[in-house]
Amino acid sequence: MIEIDQVTKSFKDHVAVNNLTLRIPENEYVALLGPNGAGKTTLVEMIEGLQAPDRGTIRIDGKTWTTHQRTLRKIIGLSLQETRFVDKLTVLETLDLFGSFFALPRSRSMQVLQMINLEEKKSSYTVNLSGGQRQKLALGIALLNEPRLLLLDEPTTGLDPNARREIWDILTGLKQKGETTLILTTHYMEEAQYLCDRVVVLDQGKILADGTLGELLNTFSAGELIEFQTLRRVPETLPEGLPGFMELHWTVPGTSGTVTVQSITDALPVLLSELSRHGNEVLSLQCRKKTLEDLFVAMTGRRLNE
Repeated sequence: MIEIDQVTKSFKDHVAVNNLTLRIPENEYVALLGPNGAGKTTLVEMIEGLQAPDRGTIRIDGKTWTTHQRTLRKIIGLSLQETRFVDKLTVLETLDLFGSFFALPRSRSMQVLQMINLEEKKSSYTVNLSGGQRQKLALGIALLNEPRLLLLDEPTTGLDPNARREIWDILTGLKQKGETTLILTTHYMEEAQYLCDRVVVLDQGKILADGTLGELLNTFSAGELIEFQTLRRVPETLPEGLPGFMELHWTVPGTSGTVTVQSITDALPVLLSELSRHGNEVLSLQCRKKTLEDLFVAMTGRRLNE
C-alpha cells in the first residue's frame, strides 16, 4: 500500500526524516513510535501530501502526490491530535458538510454516526461536545469516504481511559473488516500493542527497529521480569543463581529489585523457595512479560516520554 524510498526532509538545519525507507502492506495496522522530534509527524505529513520530501519518493497504492492528487485524496482519511470544528454546526451537520466534499449521500453520515456511537449527540452543537466526543467526531470524519488508508496522529492524546477505549473499539471493529491500512502515531505503548500488527520505532529521523512486538522483544529486549521487595536484605547473588538468569537491577540494594529471566515459570519457584529458606518475607511481587516501554528503554536508554 505504501512504498517509501530513501526519503529525507529537513527544516533549515534540522533533519526531521533522514534517508528513510519503509514498506507497509495493504490492510496492515502499523504504529509509529518515538519521542518528540523523532520525525513521526513529518513522515505522516509527507504520506498525507501536506509536505513534500526534499529527496526520495513516496508511493501510495502505486501513485504519487505529484501526479495523482485527486485520486489519493479519495482513498485517504486522516485525523490529527486536535480538530477544530464550526461551533454552531451540529454533529450531523458537520458530517454532512465533510461528506459533501466527497459527494456522499446524507445516509452515509448516519452510518458513520452509528459507527462512532454519537447518534444521541447528532443534534448537539460541536462546541458542547466533550474531548472524547470531539475525537470520535474527528475519527468519523476521517472514515466518511471509507478510506483504504487511515492516518491517525496521536488520536487519543489527553483523553480519559474510557474515551480512549471507545476510540480503540471503533478502530478494532474497522480492523476486523480487513479493508483499511492504518498508520498510527502514539505516545501510549498500550495503544500500539492493542491495535497494531507491527511497530516501527523512530528516533532522530531514522528507523531504529521494525517488526511485530514479539520479534522486537526477542531481538532487542528478550526475557521476562520478576519485580520483588523483601522485608530483610537477601544475598545480592541470590537472584543471579536463578534458572535462566539474564540481568539484575536493584532499586534498593538487597531488598528491592527487578530480575530478568528467560522464563518466569522456571525461575519464580526457585526464588520463592530460597527466600523462604533464608527466613525472609516477601512484601511485594510482580511477574510480567516485557512491554513496548521496556523495548524502547532497551534501544534508546530512555523512556518514550523523556
